[in-house]
Amino acid sequence: MKIRKFFFAVIAGLGVSFCMNNFVLADSANFKTAVIDVGHVLDSSAEIKKLNKEHNEQIDELVLYINDARKEIASVSDENKKKKLEEKFRKELLEKKEKIDKNYYDKLTDIDKDISKTVEQLAKENNYDLILSKDAVLYSKNDLTPSLVKTVSRSK
Repeated sequence: MKIRKFFFAVIAGLGVSFCMNNFVLADSANFKTAVIDVGHVLDSSAEIKKLNKEHNEQIDELVLYINDARKEIASVSDENKKKKLEEKFRKELLEKKEKIDKNYYDKLTDIDKDISKTVEQLAKENNYDLILSKDAVLYSKNDLTPSLVKTVSRSK
């Protein structure tokens, strides 16, 4: 009984596969695809460059804050006061770091949305049905990376 169910499942799967292959082959003449090198696009983005510069400056400020906090803690001789001061700085450091991370993530999300909209617009303008990441494709004659790089490399 189990073999019979397995056999019918295989036959049904082959039938569905055959039908899907015929459907894709029948419509492949009108199906237009392209690829985009996402890494290259992000490396070329003026907004990403600006965001990374801003983020690095904030991290540098955080390092200065940590160094100043260490100096202040080192100047205190009373162990109880030292522990309270360490806890105060640890809490402030965590708050500052969370704020920096949230700001970075929010801006990165906005940039991602903008780039995705640009890809969608490029696809619609050129009648593409599917655009894939170049990392997932072995070969494609249609690479939209240069067009997208030109768009995202200009700052807003």
